[in-house]
Amino acid sequence: MKPFFSVRDLRSGYAGGLVLGGVDLDLDAGGIVAVLGRNGVGKTTLISTVTGLVRPYGGSVTLDGREIAGARVDVIARAGVGIVPQGRRVFAPLTVAEHLTIASRRPATGPWTRARVLELLPRLGERLGHRGDQLSGGEQQMLAIARALLGNPRLLLLDEPSDGLAPAIVAQVGEVILEVGAQGTAVVLVEQNLGLAFSVAQDVAVMQKGRIVHRAPCAEFASRPDDRRRLLGVD
Repeated sequence: MKPFFSVRDLRSGYAGGLVLGGVDLDLDAGGIVAVLGRNGVGKTTLISTVTGLVRPYGGSVTLDGREIAGARVDVIARAGVGIVPQGRRVFAPLTVAEHLTIASRRPATGPWTRARVLELLPRLGERLGHRGDQLSGGEQQMLAIARALLGNPRLLLLDEPSDGLAPAIVAQVGEVILEVGAQGTAVVLVEQNLGLAFSVAQDVAVMQKGRIVHRAPCAEFASRPDDRRRLLGVD
């Protein structure tokens, strides 16, 4: 059986320079994989290439059998790819309610309605009238996640969602990711926080110099400190 999400020999970069040198990655529907690696190895470029923000030089990206490599950003989004970008990128002058209204404009069938999202993220329901620049970092992250979920993605990409957040908020983000996977959405989590990655992912994929160099079940990788030191430089 073919994987739901598949990346094959994906190559891309900026201004002719090569960042991704041939990435291979597979993921089943409902699966959660944590993409790990030191800074500068190409993790964000991988996310940007899959979502169409960076055009590939070559290779293949398929979602449920459909080729999306090199397609426009809007085409890839309509195919079912959602993103929670690094840095949240909420709009400062817009209220939480306005963010959710904009995110709900594109018709998309699936489990994620405004009511369901606010049930999962109740703090946002308390802050509907607050502007983006009036939210805490954790609230902005929850809003970024809510915005992505309202598109009812079949594949959700999260780029370092724990960055700058307190441990209690990181734990909430982990609970949300698990719920998203339980709904059948495939999740690619790019993360430096190993605690979060190990708490939600079934598998880890380690990047070095623009390639996936190690793939293992999460529990196995978590139990091997020698592998973590060799591949990530951490205990």
